[in-house]
Amino acid sequence: MVEHNYLKNLLSKSRFNRRLHNIGEPIWMLLFQVRAQTFKQLNPGQEYIIDSFPVPVCDNIRIDRCKIYKQEEDRGYIASKKRYFYGLRVHMLVNKSGNPIEFHLAPASYNDVKVLQSFCFDLPSKSLVYGDKAYNDYQLEDLLKESAKIKLKPLRKKNSKRKESPCFDYIQKVTRKQVETCFSRITNLFPKSIHAVTSKGFELKIILFIIAFCIQFL
Repeated sequence: MVEHNYLKNLLSKSRFNRRLHNIGEPIWMLLFQVRAQTFKQLNPGQEYIIDSFPVPVCDNIRIDRCKIYKQEEDRGYIASKKRYFYGLRVHMLVNKSGNPIEFHLAPASYNDVKVLQSFCFDLPSKSLVYGDKAYNDYQLEDLLKESAKIKLKPLRKKNSKRKESPCFDYIQKVTRKQVETCFSRITNLFPKSIHAVTSKGFELKIILFIIAFCIQFL
């Protein structure tokens, strides 16, 4: 009888989703920011990494079936798998231990530099931020250095006017492996298919998976 009453009181899937939406994204983001502040305090070296990972709604060949994302800006490319997809990219700043500090969701085709300009970079003075080649923005580098004493050091392109030493390049490549581990652990939390009927619902679930990953460090 007790077990029967317990099952009867369980929320249905649809009601549970409605309650998640009723909480509101700002509240969820506040919860994330509380954890991010802790991660910054536990990062005495003040080294950070910025990068992105794709979250497909569907592969390119199934776009006709996709009702959530189907604009050209939602169509991105996964170089490692040599295939196109429709969905989002999560651009994330993590500390050297791979703990998320800040993130933004953007359409799959958005230029990385464009999303980079959306970051607050609320980091301690003298922080060092590594990134890949897609995050080269000399103007933003100079602004961060002058206004916040933060060094943004992405991997340099072959024709870059701001090349780094081979030693620095090596340290940077080794450090950046932490962000790959972080992304792998987050995406391992995803189900085979993230069920949603609206883009807002899809994005909320991504945010919740990121928060769930952060809570693991409590």
